[in-house]
This record gives sequence, structure tokens and C-alpha cells, in this order.
Amino acid sequence: MTDLFSRRHFLAATGGMLAAGAVRSAPLLAASASAPRKVIVDADIGVDDTMALLLLHFAPEVDIVGITTVNGNGTLDNTTRNALFLSEKFGIQAPVAKGAGVSLDNRTDTAPTFIHGDNAMGNIVLPSRINRTVDARPAWQMIVDMVHAHPHEIMILGLGRLTNLALALRHDPTIATLTREVIVMGGGFGLHGDLGNVTPAAEANFKGDPMAADMVCGASWPMTIVGVDVTFQTTMTDAYLQDIRDQGGPASRLIWDVTRFYMAFHRQRLGLDAMYVNDASASAYLLRPDLFKTRRGAVRVVCGGVADGESIQKPAGKRFPPGAWDNRPEQAVCTDVDPDGVRNLFARLMRGH
Repeated sequence: MTDLFSRRHFLAATGGMLAAGAVRSAPLLAASASAPRKVIVDADIGVDDTMALLLLHFAPEVDIVGITTVNGNGTLDNTTRNALFLSEKFGIQAPVAKGAGVSLDNRTDTAPTFIHGDNAMGNIVLPSRINRTVDARPAWQMIVDMVHAHPHEIMILGLGRLTNLALALRHDPTIATLTREVIVMGGGFGLHGDLGNVTPAAEANFKGDPMAADMVCGASWPMTIVGVDVTFQTTMTDAYLQDIRDQGGPASRLIWDVTRFYMAFHRQRLGLDAMYVNDASASAYLLRPDLFKTRRGAVRVVCGGVADGESIQKPAGKRFPPGAWDNRPEQAVCTDVDPDGVRNLFARLMRGH
């Protein structure tokens, strides 16, 4: 392990802080000793969302209290069906609420079936009947209800477009001051040469609903963004996934099955002999923030034009003339990661199940 990450592990263990670009010392870790953290997973359940959801489900320090769905990796019907399937198969007791299928500016995009398959689960065969049913509330309402029922306890993990979170804020802005933390996989800040994955400027979740992303990044809740410039630093190979499959149980075998189509996309379209770990990196941050380095500053998301969906941070302490970043809350943006630490965390939790 490099000196950088060794120093960060020491600081996290002792409650210390780096001065600039600090790893966030972890009151969350301390809190987990007394009670599991209550997490709402807001996701467009596809291949990488499946990995992220199961990683949290098998973490003893987490209690998934709700799952809300959005379109993206698949149609809204498909992502909702996938959430119900995973909940039923692995005994996730949290209610599942169907969310938004259209962005705040009324965009309806075609699902990227060439990445996640026609059913957004890598084209594996899914049960013809699922007994679990959706909650009667729309996703935004369930988010609002749960935050008010558990003030300062709910963490929200956003793995897709942020439409549901934006709608929740529109209906009840007070949830921003009552939410414990928001962690999202989205955007990109060019820190390792990557700004996006669907255009040179934009990442898919933010590009799918840039108005929602800008609204959520501007809310007063504590927020951490894990962008593609960091998620691309962690990859998983077939050999790694096969090892987990052979040592684990049904969840590990499902991960192997759903990633076959996804891995083929990375090989054929991206020329990689491994796959990026996108959504599961956000779950890893929730579980182990000490594996990441962050910097703080106001964040804006471009709405419209050639750079539609681009995320831009004004780093804290840097001086500029008055502009669009003024009077916005400082949010944390991940700038680096310990890839081996993320892989070890994923393997440890998945092998146990």
C-alpha cells in the first residue's frame, strides 16, 4: 500500500484530518458501533446497481430501509422489476417505491441495452412471477416520509439519475436539513482525465437529468459525489469475479451471471479486459470512506448546450469573481481511491454469502 493510503488509514483510525483534500474522518463509522445506518438506495437497478445493492445488504452495519427506482440503465418498469426481484431473492425487507421515468425537463431516453442487456440485468433469465409488490407511494413521497420519520438518521445512496431526490426536495425542502448524508455516483471532474462516459463532458446519471443533479448538489444536506474519474480507477477482472463466485453463495453466483454481458461490453466497446466498478464504488464509500480522498467546494451541473450534464466544482478556498457557484453549499467530491481496498471489501462481504 502506498504511503498516501497508509497515512490516510492512520488518520481515519485516530480521527485526524488532512488539511486540504482531506479524507473525511468518520463519525459514520463510530455511529455504526451502536446501531446500523439507515440507508435508502435510489437506483436504476442494472448490473452495477445490483453489485452496489448487495454489497450494502450484506454489510452488518447497514440497514436498507427503502429502495426507490428511476429509469436509466433500463426502463422504469424494468428497473423496478429488478429491485423487486433482488429484494425477494435475497430477503431485503425494505419497501420498494417506483420513481420517476421522466427527467425534470421531460427527457425520455432510450435505455442502453448494449451495456446492461434488454432487461438491464445482463439478459439473465428472470422469474416469470415475483411476489413482492411496490409500495403505494411514489418514490419522492417515501423519501420524504422516511426522512421525517427518522430525522438526522437517513442516508441516501443515489446510484442513478437524481430525479427522485430532486422531486422530494421540491415537495419538501426541509428534508435537506433532516437527512444525515447523501452519497451519489455521478458526474466526473477530470481528476484522472475523465469528465464523462456518455459525452466528453458528461457522465450518464448527471446527463440523464442535469436539472435534478444541479438541484441536489445545491441542497444543504451533507453530500459526497463519487464521479467516474474515481470509479474508473477500480476495475474487476473475470478471474477476480470467478474467485468470488467459487467461494461464495447465490449472491456471488448472481454477480457472476449478470456481469457476463457487462464484461463483454467493456471488452468489445472499450477494449478493456476488466470492468469498471461504478455504483459499487459509491457503496464502498458509504462503508469505508477511509478508502477515498475528497476535496470540498460548491458544485454546479451544466444544463443545456454542448456540455449538458457536465459537473464542475469550485474548490473551497479558491477565489474567483462573483459567479454561479456563489451561495451554494460546499459538497465533498471524491478525488482518489484505494482500488485494492475496494476490491478487498467487496470480496470479503460477497464471499460470506
